[in-house]
Amino acid sequence: MDVLATILDSVRGELRARKRQVPLEVLVRQALSDPPRRDALDALRCADGVRVIAEVKRASPSQGALSPSADAATLAAAYQCGGAAAVSVLTQQRYFCGDLSDLDAVRSAVDIPVLRKDFIIDEYQLWEARAHGADLVLLIVAALDQPTLSTLVARAHAMGLTALVEVHDAGEVERALDAGARVIGVNARDLHTLRVHSGRFAELAPGIPDDVVRVAESGVQGAADVRALAAAGADAVLVGTHVATAPDPRDAVAQLVSAGRCEADSLPAAPEGCRPQSGSAGAGRLSW
Repeated sequence: MDVLATILDSVRGELRARKRQVPLEVLVRQALSDPPRRDALDALRCADGVRVIAEVKRASPSQGALSPSADAATLAAAYQCGGAAAVSVLTQQRYFCGDLSDLDAVRSAVDIPVLRKDFIIDEYQLWEARAHGADLVLLIVAALDQPTLSTLVARAHAMGLTALVEVHDAGEVERALDAGARVIGVNARDLHTLRVHSGRFAELAPGIPDDVVRVAESGVQGAADVRALAAAGADAVLVGTHVATAPDPRDAVAQLVSAGRCEADSLPAAPEGCRPQSGSAGAGRLSW
């Protein structure tokens, strides 16, 4: 079974239902009445180590129920107290037990950037994200043809949203760059099979230019993983299951943040700018 295709079929049905319930013009009015979005790029780059994006995650297709009764606002506040640079909120309903109400709750609980993590295939979903307080949106290259990807990246940026463009191979990196991505997330999980390939970030990171923020996604299970991803050039890591199911989510995030800072302290400083040049002697080290 192709998991991504199955999820996208469900997303299309959910989207049709929401469009009937809330007309686009209502979303646009709500979105435009909100304050400007937070600067996610500034939050994720040139900091004192690898930044942590901690995720509110109730379930997943690969692991089933994780924390279905968790209070999204409480969890997000714990993440922020632990030092998270941003909070990711899964809003897909059928396979992740998420909801836009979780996005509202998290936005009211934290003052750091918030990512709407979903399978976005339509501009309507961008307006939903903006109206419900998101600062970033996930756009998955594997789920979109090139014209749609380029259009959604441009529309997100025009709305004041930051697009986190997710890739899985070198071809998708090129597609993300061609679409104008400023933040690229390398997902170690294959969305078609759900298998995790732990070396994927290190493999693809050198092909991502220096002025693009690099985010490592999936498979982070502790401090050792953060240190390895830092050494491979990650600016940030997106962590879901490990923190969402931790007995103490605040402490779990704090340990990851500390690991990123320790790795930064152990590396030579780049001679100029925020990042060593790809392919140079500094390539593969933590970017600054």
